[in-house]
Amino acid sequence: MVANQTTAKGKTGKDLAPLPEIPEKRYFSISEAALLCGVRAHVLRYWEQEFPQLSPLKRKGNRRYYQRHDLLLARQIRALLYGEGYTIHGARERLQEMMRAPRGEFREESHGQLNLEMADSSVSVIEGRKRWQYLRRELSALLDLCGHRH
Repeated sequence: MVANQTTAKGKTGKDLAPLPEIPEKRYFSISEAALLCGVRAHVLRYWEQEFPQLSPLKRKGNRRYYQRHDLLLARQIRALLYGEGYTIHGARERLQEMMRAPRGEFREESHGQLNLEMADSSVSVIEGRKRWQYLRRELSALLDLCGHRH
């Protein structure tokens, strides 16, 4: 999508800066999560209040520990708010729609986006297959958290 291009819903879409890969780690501090999600720490704390699905573990002294599924959700929220132009309320509704939808309904968009990303980078077939398997595991984990069984 070109910067400031209007989407089908009439919202303005913007190109977002690419995000770094999420390392193979179990827990992330709020500062690590903020870097990996492309937002500041106070934004993540605010989103926790606005999006009930985003609830990192809290330990001693109310320290937050984000897991991979929290980061994926925060990245999705970022894409809805900053990339697709949703309001907080609209993004909350869109996430609820996505969680209620049958598993394959949003698959078409995902496949197209991943194909574009893979076409842009010269990735070997083996590397591409590994990437697909990794993404599939991540999406399955997110669906499990949302209560959808596959």
